[in-house]
Amino acid sequence: MRTRQRLVRTAFLTAAIALSWGNAGKTGDPNVPDPQALERTREQVRMLDTLYKNAVVSITKNYVSQQADVPAAAVAKDVFEAMKSGKYHNARLIDVTGRPKNKENVAKTDFEKAAVEAIRSGKDYFEEVAVVDGKPVLRAATVVPAVMEQCIVCHGKREKNLLGTIVYELPIK
Repeated sequence: MRTRQRLVRTAFLTAAIALSWGNAGKTGDPNVPDPQALERTREQVRMLDTLYKNAVVSITKNYVSQQADVPAAAVAKDVFEAMKSGKYHNARLIDVTGRPKNKENVAKTDFEKAAVEAIRSGKDYFEEVAVVDGKPVLRAATVVPAVMEQCIVCHGKREKNLLGTIVYELPIK
């Protein structure tokens, strides 16, 4: 009988260990994302940020020479809208100077307001994990500096060459 009890205990213990390995990093709370999924989502933000910023610089370098030209930021906003419509992610340009070129580019949410303050204080990156429609998302903000002469054509000289931030919201999968 003792042998049978030991076998049952061993089986339960083995099952418990296997289950705990399968849930490593998971809290059981659906609002707390798996750390590996969160890191993958951060990597997506870095990739998107590099893509969008290089596209804006390239467009500006090749097609914008005077203030009357269509700004690259307008193209970026079209791309952001396409990504949102495709339900991939949300991205938005937000002014941090206090003098936005477009009144729609001001911080609206609590996260955006906190991100603007973080960027103004010298941070290059700011994030939070939140829950939207019962699912975890990563909200991140990155700095948008003036990096070329054409930036100054439209925006004028800015303190520390700081223009704004791109705010991202991506599902954590």
